[in-house]
Amino acid sequence: MDYTNKNFSIKNGRNLTMLVDFYELTMGNGYLESNAQDQIAYFDMFFRRVPDGGGFCVMAGVQQVIEYLSNLSFSEEDIDYLRSKGMFSEKFLAYLKDFRFTCDVWAIPEGTPIFPHEPLLTVRGPVIQAQFIETMILLTINHQTLIATKANRICRAAGDRPVMEFGSRRAHSYDAAIYGARAAIIGGCSSTACTIAEEMFGMPAVGTMAHSWVQLYDSEYEAFKAWAEINPGDCTLLVDTYNTIKSGIPNAIRVFDEILKPMGIRPKGIRIDSGDITYLTKKCREMLDAAGYEDTGIVISNSLDEFIIRDVLSQGASIDSLGVGERLITSKSEPVFGGVYKLCAVEDKESGELIPKIKISDNEEKITNPGFKKVYRIYEKGTDMAAADLITLHDEVIDDSKPIEIFDPVYTWKKKKFRNHYVKELMVQIFDKGECVYTSPEVMDIRQYTKEQVAKLWPEVLRFESPHNYYVDLSTYLWKLKHELIQKFSDEYEEK
Repeated sequence: MDYTNKNFSIKNGRNLTMLVDFYELTMGNGYLESNAQDQIAYFDMFFRRVPDGGGFCVMAGVQQVIEYLSNLSFSEEDIDYLRSKGMFSEKFLAYLKDFRFTCDVWAIPEGTPIFPHEPLLTVRGPVIQAQFIETMILLTINHQTLIATKANRICRAAGDRPVMEFGSRRAHSYDAAIYGARAAIIGGCSSTACTIAEEMFGMPAVGTMAHSWVQLYDSEYEAFKAWAEINPGDCTLLVDTYNTIKSGIPNAIRVFDEILKPMGIRPKGIRIDSGDITYLTKKCREMLDAAGYEDTGIVISNSLDEFIIRDVLSQGASIDSLGVGERLITSKSEPVFGGVYKLCAVEDKESGELIPKIKISDNEEKITNPGFKKVYRIYEKGTDMAAADLITLHDEVIDDSKPIEIFDPVYTWKKKKFRNHYVKELMVQIFDKGECVYTSPEVMDIRQYTKEQVAKLWPEVLRFESPHNYYVDLSTYLWKLKHELIQKFSDEYEEK
């Protein structure tokens, strides 16, 4: 049988269970053969550094994780393929044939600002299952969080101007286009050019014309005239095919006067996709205003990012909305989100007692935080602004009626005490013994939630360059546990 030509549909019927790194299968086989498959293990997903040197990221991708975990099943083709490798036991193949997901999963909701080293998602369950789902959890949350974060930076640079996601044709695959569009909306974009994304997720798809429409006609004027006659109530004309100032705007104004004005309809806008944005938008605004079209919007596109947007606006560019493509959908400036998935605890098979686990490295930032944990966000009363995040062990309860003292987990003499505050636990349970217990909000609702939560961050955290280092600290109990484990293994190595 040829296993290289499975015809999976992007929308329906596609089974992604086998989208794993191969070692997750070989380890699964090993767990089963060594009778370790039922060992209860805890894994955390977290990241170590904010892309682009930013101050925070925006959580995204939880709904797709839910869809994946809710539909795990191995087909006969999958089993036959694995058998053909000649390296998996029949016991393991029989286990996969009757596979049922039974783990507990917690996650930070989509749209929440997130910071390095805090758990974004925690899985508890049989190690054979918890290990197996690593790749899909990482690729799903890594990708959408990366794009949502980049989109949020771009939207913040644009201020209150709508940003349209225009990147489908530059995305790295159709999945990247579709789920990238979803993430871009979560990050703050107002709409997308990706039509299937609207059909799948209920978010606005928009679009006008391409340069080919203008080129098809004998003249730019005829192209504009035809478009206005067909789309009088939604008329935005692309004016830079030949010469924006000498041809595009004059022809647009002529069509507005001759076609739309007699209908009593105001033109929606003009779009510029090339050239000096600052100069062209200023000149176009002057010409439109002089012709009586002060309310006609100016849309810009053409390889934009947060820095270009910020610069042209500071130079006085006249912009009403923006279309952002390749540098958003690929996060071109930094296209990797470094989320990792690490074992943090196991349960004793006899007593059920939690046994914390740690990964130690010569690189301090790669030393993991052990144990089953919670994440709290500390807010200042009165302002409702987020002041710090506190990672605790799962059985710790934070009493926000009393002062909370936090300290830097590396430079422990750096302390801060909160007295007028309240706390919120960030993670919510999404699976209980393999059953989904969480309903994801609609994408546009997540977008609004993102906007509200980002507004709770101080401006110093929102800076594009050299942002304030938001506090993410460990509770005293977690800090002591971590350093006891570090010392324990250090002493063992010294003895050897």
